[in-house]
Amino acid sequence: MDMSLVAAIQGSTALAIGIIIGLGALGACIGIGIMGSKFLESAARQPELVPMLSGRMFLLAGLIDAAFIIGLAIALFFAFANPLLSAIAG
Repeated sequence: MDMSLVAAIQGSTALAIGIIIGLGALGACIGIGIMGSKFLESAARQPELVPMLSGRMFLLAGLIDAAFIIGLAIALFFAFANPLLSAIAG
C-alpha cells in the first residue's frame, strides 16, 4: 500500500469533514436565526397565535438541527471508518 496515497486520501477526507461540519453549522444557524426572527415578528403582530406558532417553531428548529446532526454523523463516519481507505487496502 502506497503511504502517499493514504496520506492524500486522509488529507482530502479531513478537508471534506471540515466543509461538511462548517457549512452545516452555518446553514443551521442562519436557518434558525431567520425562523426565530419571523416568529418574533408574527408574535408581535398577532399575540393570540403565540401558542400555535411556538409549537411549529420548535418543530422546525428540531428539523433544522436534525439536518445538521445527520451531516455531523456522516462526517464522523468518514473520520473514524473511512471506506475510501478500505477500498485501496484490498
